Amino acid sequence: QVQLVESGGGLVQPGGSLRLSCAAVGSGFSINAMAWYRQAPGKQRELVARITSGGTTNYADSVKGRFAISRDNAKTTVYLQMNSLNPDDTAVYYCNADIRKLGDWVARPYWGQGTQVTVSS
Repeated sequence: QVQLVESGGGLVQPGGSLRLSCAAVGSGFSINAMAWYRQAPGKQRELVARITSGGTTNYADSVKGRFAISRDNAKTTVYLQMNSLNPDDTAVYYCNADIRKLGDWVARPYWGQGTQVTVSS
């Protein structure tokens, strides 16, 4: 059994910073790309940032220069450093990972439970 466990959301004032973490827990798996998505009320879920196993990153235009995605050396934890937050960043943030379990031929997408980020004064 593999789970993605998120932490780090909360309430922050405009211009502030937050750091989200997502750890893959379990055994017998390998991870390809990891990513963060977000979903604001009444909107579709959108990709925020993605990082491959080789360290290549890409970002939504709306967060470029403000957010940074990274992984730990074991590559089982992904972080999202969010700076210069504004109210438009308010959403539930979801961790996503392409995980291949031992014995499986292909990787499948796994999702975290979501963590609320609210930017408000």
